[in-house]
Amino acid sequence: MSSLSFAYLLMLGAFACFSCMDTSAKWLVGAAIPALQVAWLRYMGHFILNCLIYLPRHGVGIAHSNSPRLQFLRSGFLFTSTVLNFTALQYLPLTITIAIFFVAPLAVCLISIPVLGERVGFKRILAILTGFLGVLIIVRPWSATFDPRVFISIAAMLFAAGYFVISRMAAGRDSNATTQFYISGISASVLGPLALYHWVWPGSWQDWIVIVLIGSLGMIGHSLLSHAHRLAEASVLAPTIYSQAVFIAILSWVIFAQPPDAETMLGTAVIIGSGLFVWYRERQLNKQS
Repeated sequence: MSSLSFAYLLMLGAFACFSCMDTSAKWLVGAAIPALQVAWLRYMGHFILNCLIYLPRHGVGIAHSNSPRLQFLRSGFLFTSTVLNFTALQYLPLTITIAIFFVAPLAVCLISIPVLGERVGFKRILAILTGFLGVLIIVRPWSATFDPRVFISIAAMLFAAGYFVISRMAAGRDSNATTQFYISGISASVLGPLALYHWVWPGSWQDWIVIVLIGSLGMIGHSLLSHAHRLAEASVLAPTIYSQAVFIAILSWVIFAQPPDAETMLGTAVIIGSGLFVWYRERQLNKQS
């Protein structure tokens, strides 16, 4: 097997982990465990595994960052996105929250214009607007079934986009071990007091199993991503993010009996198509330059 093929498999494994993590979060918030607590459990498990894996290799040097301000800012955007996403999962199907999340790369394109000074041409702007049209198809604000709590998911997507932009700014400044240490450590530290204040003990042994899973899945997913990006360029691997649409649809249907409806599938297809076009245009422009 070539290194590129193996990288693709690692990416699929990573997004399968992230899909299972969102499914675990929906299970727990559905069991009346607060979203803040679920988010803390996710990052605390991640932090513990980080320490077990990286501290023996790197020692206390893992805590040294060349850009601590960006690490703190990036972590803040990520855990805020996580809390909002887990809150949205209390009310919305997984298929809707993941479809809205797919707009994040398009939002990154727009945010990068003023923040990173990037130039975005007319074709990509048109594709981005088409992607937002896909969100309207899913959300259906004109429908009697419109749920305003979908804005929680949209806010989660925007914070995720902010996280991706800051990650671009911080690219190459720190090792993956240091970045994971900061993200998980800062998130667990900030969310810890809030989670303890609203603490709810799990009511079944199944909930305890899911709690163990949610912390480990995040760490495993990020590790697979990191290894994949050592084997192939990020721009080549980027489209694999949309594999989550398949994973989430299956998990939502099997575990929660919530298959995607026709509008959600259509809107998701529009968003994915827009995202793939933007990715293709960026690849073309990078080759030309």
